[in-house]
Amino acid sequence: MSFARIVGTGSYLPEKVVTNSDLEATLDTSDEWIRDRTGIERRHVAAKGQGSSDMAVEAAKRAIEAAGLTANEIDLIVVATTTPDKIFPSTACIVQRKLGIAECAAYDIQAVCSGFIYALDAADRYIRTDGGKTVLVVGTETMSRIVNWNDRGTAVLFGDGAGAVVLQASERAGLIATHMHADGSMEELLHVPQGISLGFDATCSDGAFIEMNGNAVFKRAVGVLGAAARETLDGHGIDRKDLDWLIPHQANMRIIKAAAKKLGLPMERVVVTVDEHANTSAASIPLALDIAVRDGRIKSGELVLLEAFGAGFTWGTALFRY
Repeated sequence: MSFARIVGTGSYLPEKVVTNSDLEATLDTSDEWIRDRTGIERRHVAAKGQGSSDMAVEAAKRAIEAAGLTANEIDLIVVATTTPDKIFPSTACIVQRKLGIAECAAYDIQAVCSGFIYALDAADRYIRTDGGKTVLVVGTETMSRIVNWNDRGTAVLFGDGAGAVVLQASERAGLIATHMHADGSMEELLHVPQGISLGFDATCSDGAFIEMNGNAVFKRAVGVLGAAARETLDGHGIDRKDLDWLIPHQANMRIIKAAAKKLGLPMERVVVTVDEHANTSAASIPLALDIAVRDGRIKSGELVLLEAFGAGFTWGTALFRY
């Protein structure tokens, strides 16, 4: 049986940067307030006309190059996004066209901030069942399009970006395990209350933006992420001290620190990039992974745990050896 192994990573952040100081001019907030509560210092915002597919393509090109492959060697494209370019076709199909890949399968996954974990799971199963040998997985988001920039509770939290990995069939174990969960009963704690089938009104001045009960989301996230990490490590007989790196969803420093504490991991073994790009939803984990690979922190053979929590609620983990 083939294993799915990460052989290349890539990421992309838009050029425009919005700092906490910039937000002070329009919101009742301050740089100190934002840093203390979230750890965020700045966020990147897509340019006018720059879509999720554009950022995905840039991240994908870098991941494919890092893998030493060409685009036409890709057998499947899975894009995790909650901010697609269009209702249809899928952003994955648009990415396929822009990369110049002929006829490989392509589809989107929507699990919000957990989307990249869900997409990794799909890619892993595709390779393990001999569906193909090489899969491109991308997390890409233009969260700035669904943020109410007059709402202090959400405007400070989100940013745009993309991250990608290339997985390839290997005789060496790469992805060891993925675990995914969802609980739709808490939908309204974190949601965008408009949608297509319910009659989305593009001219509506409110209601088409992220709404969040921050305290409730925080409590739920910390609880389920700790349980999910234990499920993954204990279920596969792995002692926490043998874990080299934790890469959590980059949403908020308080959640990241709480997740590390529950695992008994020092922050020196936790990859943190939220300060540089804020919450980029499905893009945050592959962004952090690529940064840590490229700066030399994550080395070949090291054991890495990914964990994410998002609207739905959805959450999940992925354990792999790099």
